[in-house]
Order: sequence, then structure tokens, then C-alpha cells
Amino acid sequence: MPEADATEAKLYHQDIPQRNTAFFLKGSGAYDWGMQNRLARVFAPDSGRAVMLAIDHGYFQGPTTGLERIDVNILPLVPYVDSLFVTRGIVRSVVPAATRAPIWLRASGGPSILKDLSDEQIAVDIDDVLRLNAVGVGVQVFIGGEHETQTVHNMTRLVDQGLRYGVPVLGVTAVGRELTRDARYLGLACRIIAELGAQVVKTYYCEEDFDTVTAACPVPVVMAGGKKLAELDALKMAYNAVQAGAAGVDMGRNIFQSDSPIAMLKAVRKVVHENMRPDHALELFETLRREDPAGLAPA
Repeated sequence: MPEADATEAKLYHQDIPQRNTAFFLKGSGAYDWGMQNRLARVFAPDSGRAVMLAIDHGYFQGPTTGLERIDVNILPLVPYVDSLFVTRGIVRSVVPAATRAPIWLRASGGPSILKDLSDEQIAVDIDDVLRLNAVGVGVQVFIGGEHETQTVHNMTRLVDQGLRYGVPVLGVTAVGRELTRDARYLGLACRIIAELGAQVVKTYYCEEDFDTVTAACPVPVVMAGGKKLAELDALKMAYNAVQAGAAGVDMGRNIFQSDSPIAMLKAVRKVVHENMRPDHALELFETLRREDPAGLAPA
């Protein structure tokens, strides 16, 4: 038997009600603890935002410029990101198991750039997602594409599996050559993806009325980086997106195709997490590129 506590005065704090803190992320209050915990590993509780690094391009494009050698070009960037969006093949073959950054696994695939990209299937089993300790899965959804229903069903099957194990799904609004990137289309696609259960939506930025896209989506919207832009333009896009309600960015080419990827990542982080204005972020980028070209200074 344990010895009796000799202290007479007990600090039970009867005057303080037990805290029941609401989860900080938009639309995520009803999720199980495990799913909320996974999301909180990606989105910073203080800002509610995230800087994700997309390096999954090779699943349909092959060795994209800047991704020829993940071990050489990408692994040095990992300490500066809130999460990685990557394929399981790269995780197992290249990414060290000691990596602290949460992993989103690309979970759809099939056709290459030589075929109709909308003809995707689920490409990862939920058991493998758990084996790899992934924080979530990402799936492409082609609203308006030839295989729209198929890709929607890919996502909903993953949502069902993810709910079973507390794994969030990132629904990605795919935009083909025949689909416009305006607020009306993006708002339609994001709302459909959220309505059918995705916990996070990734979409492209549009200059006009992007705030209506984020406002009408009941879950966090993360901005896709898209094609390589000049650094100032990329920083402006990230700034405008988060000011219009985006919960962060998932950039790829605008990071790893930059002349100084680590400097660009640090600048993007300032924009996303601290609301630094783009012109000041560009000054930071230029300073870091001059003073620390190898990116060896702490984050």
C-alpha cells in the first residue's frame, strides 16, 4: 500500500473550472483526438498556418528540375518546413527515419504526363500510411475533368479509411488546361471536396475574390505554389493568399527551383507565420542569399 500523503493542504483548485480548450483549426472541432493531434503537428497553434513543401511531382512528371536528387537538393530544406508532401517511394528510399517533419503521403496516381491525368486511382493502402507514421494523405480531385466521379470516389474512400484511424485527408483541386483558375471554379471545387469529407483542401490562388473561396470552404484551405515565379511574385502570392484566409501554403517549384531555396523558405515562413509584407520578405531573402548562400544559419 502507498504511504498516506502527509500534506494536509491539497491544491485541488476547486475555484477553477477544468479547461476544455476548443481546437484551434477551422472546422476541425468535432474530429477525434488523434486526427486533431496530427493536424496540430502541421498547423502551428499560434498562427493557425503551415508552410508545406511539395516534392511529389515525380509521381507523374519523373525527375522534375530540382528534384533529380532528393537527397542532395531537398533534404537540407526539411528542417525549415512544417511538413513534406511526398510519395512513399521517396520516403522509404531517401528520407531518413530520424526526420522530424510530418509527412503527407501522395495517395493517388496512375497516369503520367503522357496520358490523361484525371484517370487516377488510389495508390496507397491505409495500412502503409500507418506503417510510415504519416500525418495524412493527399489525393487529387479533378472537378470538371473526364474522370471527375472516379477521383471524387478515390477521395471519399480515403476519407472513410482515414476516419477509421484518425488520419486526415488533403483534397487537392486539380486544374487542367481546359479548366479556368477563377474564384467561381475554385470555390466550387473546394466546397465539393470539403463537403465530401476532406479535412484540408489544397487549391490554387486567384487574384480576384480568393477570399470568397476560403470563406465558403468550411475546412482549412492551403494554397498550392504552382509554376516557378520570380521570388517577389511568389512572396506576394503567398502573402495575399494568407491575408485572404488561406491556412498556409504548399509550395514546391517556388522553393526548390529558387537560386537559394533555404533563404526562400525562411522568407516564406515569415510571410505565412508572421504576416511579413512581401517587400520586406524579399529583402530578407536577398540578405540571406548574400550572407548565407549555403543556408547554414539556424532557421
